Amino acid sequence: MNGFMDSLGEKIMPLANKLGQNRYLSVLRDAFMLSFPLTMFGSIIVVINNLPFFSDATKGTLSSLFGNGQNATMSIMAVFVTFGIGYYLSKSYDVEGIFGGAVSFASFLLLTPFMMTLEDGTEVSGVLSLDRLGAKGMFIGMIAAFLAGEIYCRITKKGWQIKMPDGVPPAVAKSFAALIPAILTLSVFLFLNAIVTGLFNTNLHDVIYEIIQKPLVGLGSSLPATLIALFFVQFLWFFGLHGQIIVNSVMDPIWNTLMLENLDAYKAGDKLPHIITKPFMETFTVGLGGSGMTLAVILIMAFIMKKKQYRDIGRLSLAPGIFNVNEPVIFGLPIVLNATILIPWVLAPLIVTVLNYLVMAAGIIPAPTGVSVPWTVPIFFSGMLATNSILGGILQLVDLVLVALIWYPFLRLLDKEKESAI
Repeated sequence: MNGFMDSLGEKIMPLANKLGQNRYLSVLRDAFMLSFPLTMFGSIIVVINNLPFFSDATKGTLSSLFGNGQNATMSIMAVFVTFGIGYYLSKSYDVEGIFGGAVSFASFLLLTPFMMTLEDGTEVSGVLSLDRLGAKGMFIGMIAAFLAGEIYCRITKKGWQIKMPDGVPPAVAKSFAALIPAILTLSVFLFLNAIVTGLFNTNLHDVIYEIIQKPLVGLGSSLPATLIALFFVQFLWFFGLHGQIIVNSVMDPIWNTLMLENLDAYKAGDKLPHIITKPFMETFTVGLGGSGMTLAVILIMAFIMKKKQYRDIGRLSLAPGIFNVNEPVIFGLPIVLNATILIPWVLAPLIVTVLNYLVMAAGIIPAPTGVSVPWTVPIFFSGMLATNSILGGILQLVDLVLVALIWYPFLRLLDKEKESAI
């Protein structure tokens, strides 16, 4: 068994390392992390404005007073992501990042229709609809930002710049150096928008949304796709690779878009369109003790297993495990390359995710509202915050018990193996 695992690891690890070091996936990950503190602020405002014990009148008053806390953060997430992509992509090419971010964001806006359709069907020109800067504009924003960043960096690397004398202040010199690359890059997007608008009487926002974003979001919100993603998270961690970072680099754009769509529906008082979202993945997988839902494992090790080595590892891992940091148990048990516990390590998250999806689909437990909850929030509290219901916290406790039941026989086997070795 160990020989097979070693052979498999030799084949998997180079591919996983390439994915983890991929320039574009790394840039995308960092761009979403740039928006993290802002979305956290917006989420806190949404939670406060919609506490379940408030009356509808109170919620309406709070939304009118503090609603901009969410409108200026989570609702325009595409703004921060497009700037972040341009910034980090430029930095990866050793090009001044701040100008790369500004050019990428401006390129996105050049493709954005400044027109809003009212409820009665009337179109008002010169007005930028907020949804174009949020969920609906996420994919066109990412595509535009990457293309603009590449064009800007390549022109800059070719040396097509205005170079100022040495005595000029650095800020002025950098601005002039960015002038030609910025003008050329923005011109490309301006003419592209003119062609699409003039010849086809449409805009790239709607084209990308219909052709790319809707199909991908539909696929990413499905249970089978989620289980495949979770399987690879667990599988990569088994070989010591950070599966969460690698898989999230690919899936985060989809899961974050689903989150924003749920949040828009929640604010409007409509039915939530999705179960699988970024908060679902953070709260009902990572939120149970980190990748692999290991809080139950830590509790069994700390208080039930007999061997001192395992009890010590469990108790040392308990404090970080409560806040969903589980590297101590992953490398301390160890879970990495431990064939004895491969089955529960992979199986438990899949079974729990299926259970969570089914009870939410049946309406027994509310789905996450779209509020972004930090993954370090402890179990029960994160479930309540994500769903705006105590039932979300109770579901997490049920998940904890289910994970413990799946893991217990295998941990007992490890305990006995240790006894016989001694």
